[in-house]
Amino acid sequence: MNLGLQTREAFRQSATAFLDEMPRGSGVLIVDFTATRDVDSAGLSALVMTQRHATDRGQRVMLSHVGAELEFLLVLTKLDDLFQFAPTAG
Repeated sequence: MNLGLQTREAFRQSATAFLDEMPRGSGVLIVDFTATRDVDSAGLSALVMTQRHATDRGQRVMLSHVGAELEFLLVLTKLDDLFQFAPTAG
């Protein structure tokens, strides 16, 4: 699966819906990237918009199973400080 131009809107809508189901001021949305092979700039934009929505509601977005390529992209774009990362086993 990819998070990009073709999938960003569906991702954003689903993530926003999950956040809206949680009470304001609490809740964590965990985005699991285990099955995600590629994230492009449109996908990054969807993640940032989701994080912004969560922040506006007093919630958090946590990224899980982030691969080396996505981690590098987040660092390169200075977005790594915007997200929390779930601890990985091992």
